[in-house]
Amino acid sequence: MGLIEASLLDRGGPVMWILFAVSLFGFIVFIERALFLHKSQIRSNDFLAGIRNLLRKNRLIEALTVCEETPGPVPAVVKAGLLKFEESDDRMRAAMQEAALVEIPMLERRLGTLATLARVAPLLGLIGTILGFIHAFYDLRAGELVAYPRFTEMAGGAAEAMLTTVVGLCIGVMAHVAHHFLAGRVRALVHDMEFAGHQVLQYALFDTEDEDRGDGGTELDKTAD
Repeated sequence: MGLIEASLLDRGGPVMWILFAVSLFGFIVFIERALFLHKSQIRSNDFLAGIRNLLRKNRLIEALTVCEETPGPVPAVVKAGLLKFEESDDRMRAAMQEAALVEIPMLERRLGTLATLARVAPLLGLIGTILGFIHAFYDLRAGELVAYPRFTEMAGGAAEAMLTTVVGLCIGVMAHVAHHFLAGRVRALVHDMEFAGHQVLQYALFDTEDEDRGDGGTELDKTAD
């Protein structure tokens, strides 16, 4: 397998080595981003259920501790809201929006690099093909085959020249698929952040009021008794 790869790299010329470096760099970026996004993903429903349970018991400090110990953007957004839990809803919403604005660029980091590689790799392959054809024509001229060219040699040179285009297109397709996959993971995390922020805000606005009313009704009933 190593001999086959070396043969392809040699036949493709210097551009093939550039394409090999581009593919290796894109693969490293994809693996790093995939692992980072995987670590950032949590079970949002279970996490929010635990936070709500702590808030019902008036254990705000423990809820903040859970947010700090849990990795990912969702706990960071929830923590920002809990820090303003006893203030107005506008301040809670603004704090969670600011936290989301900090987390989203971290999630989208290097996705633009993969998108660039998906566009550049086919162009590099085309450049390699053009250079290969130029080299083939120069070989024909040097061998004094311009008047009576041997088409078998020209066909072989053309096949080797077009090899870089094929490789460039393959790299571009793989980079595009990798970018689409990672962008989908980022969209899922952003959706989880929006959902978590909405749930925290809804609990602060409605659930706490309902609990306060329930506690107030109980005290009146005790007084009447």
